[in-house]
Amino acid sequence: MDRHESNEQTQGTGRRALLGAAVLGAGGAVLGLPGAARAMESRSKGQGGGGLKSLPVPTIIGHRGASGYRPEHTFGSYQLALDMGADIVEAGDLVPTKDGHLVCRHEPEIGGTTDVADHPEFASRRTTKILDGVSTTGWFTEDFTLAELKTLRAVERIPVNRPHNNLYNGRWEIPTFEEVLKWQDEQTCKRGKQVWIYPETKHPTYFRKLGLGLEERVAKLLRKYGKDKRNSPVILQSFEPGSIQRLNRLVDNPLVVLLSSAGTRPWDFVEAGDPRTVADLITPKGLREIAGYAQGIGPTLDLVITKKADGSLDAPTTLVADAHKVGLILHPYTMRNENPFLPKEFRKGADADAYGDAFGAFQAYFATGIDGVFTDNTDTGLLAREDFVNG
Repeated sequence: MDRHESNEQTQGTGRRALLGAAVLGAGGAVLGLPGAARAMESRSKGQGGGGLKSLPVPTIIGHRGASGYRPEHTFGSYQLALDMGADIVEAGDLVPTKDGHLVCRHEPEIGGTTDVADHPEFASRRTTKILDGVSTTGWFTEDFTLAELKTLRAVERIPVNRPHNNLYNGRWEIPTFEEVLKWQDEQTCKRGKQVWIYPETKHPTYFRKLGLGLEERVAKLLRKYGKDKRNSPVILQSFEPGSIQRLNRLVDNPLVVLLSSAGTRPWDFVEAGDPRTVADLITPKGLREIAGYAQGIGPTLDLVITKKADGSLDAPTTLVADAHKVGLILHPYTMRNENPFLPKEFRKGADADAYGDAFGAFQAYFATGIDGVFTDNTDTGLLAREDFVNG
């Protein structure tokens, strides 16, 4: 999740279309209710219903696990998100190894999320590549075998904002997607409650050009573990609509198109010469098209409520209502507790790692009618939802 996080520290078929409409249970009747009532009614209607309808609304999604407290995309982070009560765990961002295995890393470049720089045996692997049009220097998963990657250990990606997470550097290895699927089953059995995951295909056009297509590998593993069905507890997401369309042909899982800032173009659009931007995709016409092959969208929070020039919240857009009209759910990203990631009016002080008024920000976004939210702080999100539902 989060298409352009390098700047974080400074700032279908007819059947599928019907499924998308069914996601919202009672449809417009539910959506027309005030926020708290809609959340409670959605929860009651979803009990035992299976599939997306079984999830509470607003859904709290553990972004890369509980990445506010542990290095992201590790079993330590995933486990803590579950322990805190996340409805879904984003496990994980999927990138391939040289020998074709899928592993969980935020980006294929792993210099910032592992201790690879401390391994002299891999010093010669450091290189510069063009990744979705951007010159990127570091170490890349596609240049390592799985066995080699397993010798590395995860580290905190944004230590300036999360110095406390440095305590856990080196504790966990890089998980594979297959290990995640096994872990999901183990945790479901252990807890007596279905555990949900929300993996993402990362840079699929880039990897397809390298002969490492992601979608077929994802589909093969989902089929192996019997998790490729309409009601399977695995939601698939991607910033490239073409990747979601490909997955739509391969599996029956619920699918979500991720949307970055309005002026950006999905990379598969760039490669194909499609001039449309995200702004085009969030028009009623663009949303109808998405609803033909996906069940939801994952917009950046700024597409739900715009920001003023000073970084404070402006006015909600019509995106929630427009998406709901065509049967799409919305799971925007990403709520974080630290000051730099909050709208200006919810910041407290100037410390980069200090918490602001995250509860206030959660309430502002929940009030728009979103169906869920990705958050690095599952516990904060759950308390905020309780406030919202009972308020």
